Parts: sequence; C-alpha cells; structure tokens
Amino acid sequence: MPHIWGVRTTWRTVGDGEFFCPGCGGGRSYLRRIGRHRFALLGIPLLPRGTAETVVECAACRTCFRTDVLGHPTTTRFSAMLRDAVHTVALAVLAVLAVLAAGNEGIDGSGTALTIELHEVLDPLAPHLAPAGSEDIRLQGARIALADGPYTPSEHQTLAAVGRALLLSHEDTERLLAIAARTPS
Repeated sequence: MPHIWGVRTTWRTVGDGEFFCPGCGGGRSYLRRIGRHRFALLGIPLLPRGTAETVVECAACRTCFRTDVLGHPTTTRFSAMLRDAVHTVALAVLAVLAVLAAGNEGIDGSGTALTIELHEVLDPLAPHLAPAGSEDIRLQGARIALADGPYTPSEHQTLAAVGRALLLSHEDTERLLAIAARTPS
C-alpha cells in the first residue's frame, strides 16, 4: 500500500564534470546535485522541509557520493601527474649533473628554483601515491644520479628534496639511496 504522507527529496542538477568514481573504479562523468526535503502528500511534494547535502552522482552507476570525492584525480589526470613527476625528477637530477659537468661544485643559486619546481609538480601527486609508487619515483632519480658514479653532495641534496616532496621520511629517503647505490645498473 503506498504511503499517504511523508518526506520526499527533490533533486536539482547544478553542475557536471569528470571524476574518479569509487563505486565504478574509473574515470566517469558526474552530476552535482542539490536537494530539498519536502513534505509530500499522496506522493506529491508540497511544503519545504529543509535542504539535503549536496551530492555527486556517478552517471554510470548512479551511486551518490559526498562532494569531497571530487578531490581525487581522474585516471587520466593521475597518469598525467605521474608522467610529469617522473620527467621532473629526471630533469632535476640531470640538471645537477650538467652543472657539475660544467665545472661548478653545486647547485647553490639554482637549487632553490629546482626545489620549488619539484614541489610544484610532486606536491599535488604525493597524497594520491601508494608508498611503493613514491619509492619508485625516488629510486628512478637515484639511478640517474648514480650513472656517473657515487652521489655527489648536490645530487644527494636534490634527491633529498625529491623525498621530502613525495612525503617520504628522511630515514626512508636515506634507505632508498643506499638500496639504489648497492643495486647494479
């Protein structure tokens, strides 16, 4: 028997976009929806009874999520962030090698710019990486630095900045540097 009276929520779409759906497990389209609770009589919404929490509804699976789900990168965006991170770490280490090859002792003045660049690229990615992913990016940089022999102080400084940007502890960074130094190329 149908309900004669009750509270019904009516939804209105206020935006859309792409997000990573935790329900589907991939990049999907979404609708941002706001709702209003209304007193309903015979299924017809009549009197306002307040607002509902804004939700994000997946267009594929129709599951609703809190809006904080939009803070996670889509699969495509995550791939681009990861590619940029690997390139930036490689270029940072190669820049140090170029400075050393030019006869300079260290990266002094350009070190600050290099650290800023590392943080600009790695900070948005770091919270979304599994620990193994952070370590892998760090190890790739270490292997590049070891291509011409043991770490120089400038290379070590750059790799420590990479570790900080990837939210690795000092101990983990030093452990990874030692592992890379012991591993034959």
